[in-house]
Order: sequence, then structure tokens, then C-alpha cells
Amino acid sequence: MYDSLKKIYRRPKVWELYTAETLWNDKHISKKMLEYHLNEDVEPASRNKAFIDKSANWIISRFKIQKNKKVCDFGCGPGLYTSQFAKTGADITGVDFSKRSIQYAKKKAKSNRLNIDYIQQNYLNFTTNKKFDLITLIYCDLCALSPRQRKTLLGKFYKYLTNDGSVLFDVFTLDAFKPREELAIHKHLLYEGFWSANDYYGFINSFKYQADKVFLDKYTIFEKSKTWEVYNWLQYYSLNSLKKEFKENGFRIVEHYSDVAGAPYKSGSPEIAIVASKK
Repeated sequence: MYDSLKKIYRRPKVWELYTAETLWNDKHISKKMLEYHLNEDVEPASRNKAFIDKSANWIISRFKIQKNKKVCDFGCGPGLYTSQFAKTGADITGVDFSKRSIQYAKKKAKSNRLNIDYIQQNYLNFTTNKKFDLITLIYCDLCALSPRQRKTLLGKFYKYLTNDGSVLFDVFTLDAFKPREELAIHKHLLYEGFWSANDYYGFINSFKYQADKVFLDKYTIFEKSKTWEVYNWLQYYSLNSLKKEFKENGFRIVEHYSDVAGAPYKSGSPEIAIVASKK
């Protein structure tokens, strides 16, 4: 018991482990994640439907998505944005790690007679012969990636973006980082059975890496037959740190907003949405 508790409460090195495969493709967890995606009123996996509708309409207008445009949504989930983009007649591609989400997206597109190219793949490994006029990465996905992973992803953005194309993404700001506090809690059936269909006990240990502006929620799940962990890392940004990182990868930031629905940026906003182009 002592060794188990010591392991649970150990502070990992920043970006030490990455467990996205478990989070997105475990049979039980991926089912729960899809349920969250499709719940129009809650936001653990996607923003609420009213915001998504407003955001999609703004994106379609701002980037003139129409028949002659090619768009790729990285981390498309069950197609909440891609399905709206496709109604314009544009050439739409969606890439996502989750097999369950992609299966749902394909079924939904077929039933709505929408021609969308859905690809079930870790977008860090994604390759294509296409060049896109717009690449989107929505709901602060960039924050969950390590510096090495972000460099890989930005390299793909640069390679697959047309010379006059745009990248739209959002991230959490330092104003969201400041109030976050470390914690340690445990509960029987943590999150009401989210983690497993079996009986379990769940521990959350949160760690704040002040110098790196990174926060980790580390979940340890004890089932009768096994014990396993999920690491949920989040990087937080200032506008200047974003500009620096994107400049190093061949991009310049041309616009910034408080969200991906085009709200003017306000100091203290917990998120910032960015439009970037090639330098």
C-alpha cells in the first residue's frame, strides 16, 4: 500500500508520459467521451451547441468557406464543425484519434448526404497529398501536446497549408493558469463511472509547473484486476509566447480573439483564439 500511494502522489517530470491512446480509444472511455461530445448542454469534450453553431457560422464567414475551398479540421471528433463546414459545398477533411468518434461522424455524414473525408488517425501521424486553405484545431487541443509534439504538428500545418491559407486554433491563457491549484482527492467510481464499466476507485493528483506554465491532472484508476493511469497535460500561453513558438515554426500571428466565434479579445480572457499564416 505504501509503494502504491508513493507512486500515486509522485510529481512526474513535465511532459514525462502521454496517454492519449487510453483516453480516446479505450472501449468504455471513448463511449463516454462520445456521449459528452453529443450532449448539447455540457462541455467536457465539446463546447455547447449554441456556441458551436455561432462559431461555425463565424468561421464560414470569416474564411469564406465555399465550393472552391479546402478545409481540414484536426481533432474533428464526431464532426460537430466539419458537418457544418461541408454544407457550404467545400472540400472538407476531418482527422481524429478516436475510432468511435470517426465512425459516428461517417454515419452522420452519410445520413445527411454530406461528402466529408474522415480519417481515423493520430493527427501527429497524418499525411496527405492535399493543400488546405484553412486548417482548424479547436477546443484548445494544442495545449494538450508537448513541445516536441507541437513542433511536429506545426510542421504538418506548414506543409499542408496553401501559401495564402490560414490556421485557426485556440488555447488557454495565463489568466486561466493563475487560479489553478494543486489538489489530491480520491473517490469510489470517480466521475460516476466514467473511467470503467467495472467497479473502481479513482485518484486525482494535480500538479502545477509554474516555470513551464503547465498543469497536469493525473488520474490513477484502481480496478480489482488492474491499476492504470491517465495523464492530462495542459500548456498555458501568453500572446507573446504564442507568437514566439509560431514564428520558430514558420508562421506569423495575424489576428487574435477571445474565442473561435470571433469575440474581440479582452484582457483577462481564459482563452485566446489565433489566426496564423505563413511568414
